[in-house]
Amino acid sequence: MLGEVLTAIITPFHQDGTVDVDSFRRLAAHLVDNGSDGLVVAGTTGEAPTLTDEEKLELFAAALDAVGDRASVVANTGTYDTAHSVDLTAEAHDLGVDAILAVTPYYNRPPQRAIVRHFQEIAVVTDKPVIAYNIPSRVIVNIEPETITELAEIENLTAVKQAHDDLDQARHIVDTGLTLYAGDDNLVYPFLELGGAGGICVHTHVWGPQTKEMVTSYKSGDIARAKALNDEMAPALELLKIQTNPIPIKAAVNLLGHEVGGYRLPMVEPTDQELAQVRACLEKAGVLQPVQA
Repeated sequence: MLGEVLTAIITPFHQDGTVDVDSFRRLAAHLVDNGSDGLVVAGTTGEAPTLTDEEKLELFAAALDAVGDRASVVANTGTYDTAHSVDLTAEAHDLGVDAILAVTPYYNRPPQRAIVRHFQEIAVVTDKPVIAYNIPSRVIVNIEPETITELAEIENLTAVKQAHDDLDQARHIVDTGLTLYAGDDNLVYPFLELGGAGGICVHTHVWGPQTKEMVTSYKSGDIARAKALNDEMAPALELLKIQTNPIPIKAAVNLLGHEVGGYRLPMVEPTDQELAQVRACLEKAGVLQPVQA
């Protein structure tokens, strides 16, 4: 297993819009020091659609250099073009990443049999574990249970990042023998109840130690402690609802002093009201001191 708590790390930018690799390295180390067993690099939270392949590969290499000796590095290589995804997967494999994450092809809405073909083509160019990312809220198409069963037959497709709150479908993933990761942060606890491994999370930029303790507590049999920790992280889930991710989490990380810069269009800076809401969530959670009047 690649770990219980993986963080889909944001991509820091300089003021001129270029990737801030030094800030990325510092943030990667901070996350691994604070509860993350691994990192997913250049995912949705990392503003992947705006990154060039060269930038993605630079970030993969930077993550390996910064934390690869003590955490898993998962490269997001999925696009809506199978050939492009395959090429990027092969390059990430050559860099030595620990695993590959690939999303269901978005926008072009492939049929279920095409989804299977897509993942087969990606998996054949690497012997690393491949994680299928099912997020129907963003890509429109759901990976149906019957398709999950077919994906489980791919030798090195070993896990699913499931951003879908249908518990029966999540249970089916576990039943196939695939590792189940929560793809939405509010699903980590309910998926643990189904036999899930943990989560590939966003809120762990701020709540990493608590999330790790929650997962560890649950698996050690301390269900009450795990439930209490899950309830205590309610402000984290409130924060992620303020605006489309990664707008709120990047604002939060900046407020906490990590200096990760702004966004690339079509992502934009939070409004003053949104920023105030982000600050309020951090204050409510006790991780940021209230501003004195």
